[in-house]
This record gives sequence, C-alpha cells and structure tokens, in this order.
Amino acid sequence: MTVTFQRPVGELLRAWREQRRLSQLELANRVEVSTRHVSFVETGKSRPSQEMVLRLAEHLDVPLRDRNQLLLAGGYAPIYSEASLHSPAMLAIRSTLRRLLDAHQPYPALVVDRWWNIVEANAGARLFTTDVDESLLKAPMNALRLTLHPAGLARRIGNLADVRAAALASLQRQVAATADPDLQDLYDELRGYAAADRPSRPGPTDVVVPLELSHEGRQLSFLTTIATFGTPLDVTVSELMIESFYPADEATADFLRAF
Repeated sequence: MTVTFQRPVGELLRAWREQRRLSQLELANRVEVSTRHVSFVETGKSRPSQEMVLRLAEHLDVPLRDRNQLLLAGGYAPIYSEASLHSPAMLAIRSTLRRLLDAHQPYPALVVDRWWNIVEANAGARLFTTDVDESLLKAPMNALRLTLHPAGLARRIGNLADVRAAALASLQRQVAATADPDLQDLYDELRGYAAADRPSRPGPTDVVVPLELSHEGRQLSFLTTIATFGTPLDVTVSELMIESFYPADEATADFLRAF
C-alpha cells in the first residue's frame, strides 16, 4: 500500500507566500490580521479556519487547483469543482468556446489547458499542423511544443529566436505563478531547443513580437492574444486559455480569407 504524506497547510501557505515574495507583515496587512497570526498559521501553532485558508489563498493569488489542495491540507473539503470539459455541466462553456472559435474564422484560434495542451481549435488552426512531424500531432497535442520543436513549426518560423524568447518568458512567468512542476518540465524542454538562439533587440517602433510563418512559398505574419474566463469557479475553466491569431498585414489577411 502506498501512503501519501500531505504537507501541513501552514507549510504550504508559507511556500506560496515566499513564491510571491511577500513578508509575513505584507501578507498580514493584506488579509487584515496580525503578523503573529500569520506566523502561528505557518508554523502550525494555530489551525486556520476554512475562511482564513481561502482569504490567504486569495491574497496570495493561488490558482483554484492549489486552493483545493490547501483546503485538504487544512482538513477541509475542496470547494472548487474540476469537471471534465466534455461533461454535461460544461455544456455552456463548450458552446461558448465553439462560438468564440467559429466567430474568429477565417483566422486561427485554439483553446489550451494549463499545460498548453490543445483541447479545441477552429478550422483556421489547420494552418499550423501542416508539414510537421506526426509525433507532435498525437494527443495530447501541445501548442508550445508544436510551435517550438525542431520538427514542428520552428522550421517554418522566420523569426524563431524572437518567438521562442517571448514564449519562454511567458511560460517562465506562468511557472512562477503556479509553481507547477509539469510546466517547469515543459519550460526546461523548450529551453533546450534554444541553445544557439540570438533574439534580436526590439526596435524603437516595435510593439509586439509577430509570428513570421512561411507557408507554401508565402510569408505570413500574425499577432496573437490570450483570453481567459473572468470569474471561474471550476478548476478546469480557470485554467483554459483562448489563443487567437490575427493577420499582421493585408497580404496575410487576404490569404486567410482564401484559405
């Protein structure tokens, strides 16, 4: 029989506070309790109430998945559901996602989970799955790996060093925010592809890093945005990200309308 040892709630809260680079005084001021109380909670001298666990988690910006873990460690039942995206309870979410993706046609758009695995995509996203190694298309298909792997889109990206640097910087911020070891492994893997990268310095008129992609002899240019649900109460919903691609020039827009 395998026994799993759960870290005490106070130890977990201290780890999140240190991850956020807050002192006990700063956290106490935010939560409006004494520094002594925060200290007692972290050292296990005081057992926090369910309300206090949630208040501390909120002010530490702890992801919903990890708030459930804090509640379990504190001896309380999790309060945030984690429904499958294909469950009946998620019908409204699936319908909303499909409307968003369809409305974005003919431009590519896709939905990814916390680990950048693609869970939904529109027809325009087929542009990114042509001429890539079949191993990268097996489920779960990872959007970042598909983009940056040497056998993926990387060989068609004209400004690969810049795109990879921007993607790694964003992923590094996500790792810092979630403390997720699987995301850290993904970051380490993607970073391993970039040994010889030489990202260019941004010019005085540069405002974003475009994705410069060659496709059947054409040079396409895209800008991207990331959207999330604003008030999620479910773990799965809170971790969904909608990545939308927009043409950065008229030639790309014309091609996508025809594509």
